[in-house]
Amino acid sequence: MRSHLLNGLTAEHYRRSVTEGVERVAAKLATTERPFTGVTADDLTPRIDAVDLDRPLGDTAAVLDELEELYLRDAVYFHHPRYLAHLNCPVVIPAVLGEAVLSAVNSSLDTWDQSAGGTLIERKLIDWTTERIGLGENADGVFTSGGSQSNLQALLLAREETKAESLDKLRVFTSEVSHFSVKKSAKLLGLGPDAVVTIPVDHDKRMHTVALAHELERCAEEGLVPMAVVATAGTTDFGSIDPLPEIAELCAQFGVWMHVDAAYGCGLLTSLKHRDRLNGIEHADSVTVDYHKSFFQPVSSSALLVRDVATLRHATYHADYLNPRRMVEERIPNQVDKSLQTTRRFDALKLWMTLRVMGADGIGELFDEVCELAQEGWKLLATDPRYDVVVAPSLSTLVFRYIPAGVTDPAEIDRANLYARKTLFASGDAVVAGTKVGGRHYLKFTLLNPETTAADIAAVLDLIAGHAEQYLGESLDRAS
Repeated sequence: MRSHLLNGLTAEHYRRSVTEGVERVAAKLATTERPFTGVTADDLTPRIDAVDLDRPLGDTAAVLDELEELYLRDAVYFHHPRYLAHLNCPVVIPAVLGEAVLSAVNSSLDTWDQSAGGTLIERKLIDWTTERIGLGENADGVFTSGGSQSNLQALLLAREETKAESLDKLRVFTSEVSHFSVKKSAKLLGLGPDAVVTIPVDHDKRMHTVALAHELERCAEEGLVPMAVVATAGTTDFGSIDPLPEIAELCAQFGVWMHVDAAYGCGLLTSLKHRDRLNGIEHADSVTVDYHKSFFQPVSSSALLVRDVATLRHATYHADYLNPRRMVEERIPNQVDKSLQTTRRFDALKLWMTLRVMGADGIGELFDEVCELAQEGWKLLATDPRYDVVVAPSLSTLVFRYIPAGVTDPAEIDRANLYARKTLFASGDAVVAGTKVGGRHYLKFTLLNPETTAADIAAVLDLIAGHAEQYLGESLDRAS
């Protein structure tokens, strides 16, 4: 069994095995004609259940053959131009190369004696990102597993920086269309059930700052303590960007921690055309970025950035076996001093490789392409009488609803849209997402693939309409 350990003696075995795997994936990418096969859980579960994990196949080729049947054939392929659903991006090749390197070397980014150069590369990328945001010379941060963890840590820091006699008095303010992780984080942090105050949004799905000011004033009047305002730069459903300069002014006025969840909109940090949409983010106390959304990085690659490095002390614990206090005096850079995680992958390498091969402008060019594609999609939807589109895109998301001629029952229209989405997914011809607006079912395109074209969008809209019309026809037949 030692022949399977990666070391100097097995380097050739490693090269052959990885090459076999890469060739299988490359062949699959080259021949995939649809983003999904339409396989169901009922179809796939028995095949996976039948695998006896106590009886290994013993051969890489045989395992790859099995993997083809159990995973590669039926995977959802985000690189396909008609995958239009969630915030999943196609990935750039330099980042995939970085993934291969970091997996093989297997550094752990918690302490210097486990990562050495990896620690410095991560710190360099954190500095690069904080400079792009404009957080100032005292800024710092750390890579995380994703936006939810970044938001959790940001609110932990905000809680610890806020002086309150009771956790029950703390309040967090965020828009009604912000990410669910805000409420989840509040619960994990032991805040009360009324801790998160949702602020209404305007027609463009941006936080109403007048309503925010009112709620902050009411909070003070009732003897409650404002802990944080969470602004969103790229909401999950609409891609909307809250008015960051106005929110920053209110946070300064009321002395409240300002967190910006830019998990989606962080791609604008590299934009050649639309960077101004993030104006005001430089005033934040903390910022979430998800490179694995709009920087075209493989999952996972995210970071929490803070204006003041001192606030990261709230996540610092010292263990004698790992990062004893003397290491601080000895200026040994241990990233675990900043992180909620201990063992942590060297995910920063993927972004490093991307920047060193493509440059920031290369990333920005790709993100600008999908933002421009969304504008084309908006025009298609706005002029198509079959559809109602909710809001013009700020980034690359479109939320819309099929409206059949002659049908006035909102519940029936809901069912037609749900049927269209489900049937389209089962066909494998395209994948779209869904959400609710005003309690009604809507469909959603999240455009993150520069290879997607306006023609793809038009074709998928025709498919959706066809499936919805099929449902309505069958429903009419049943009623008669």
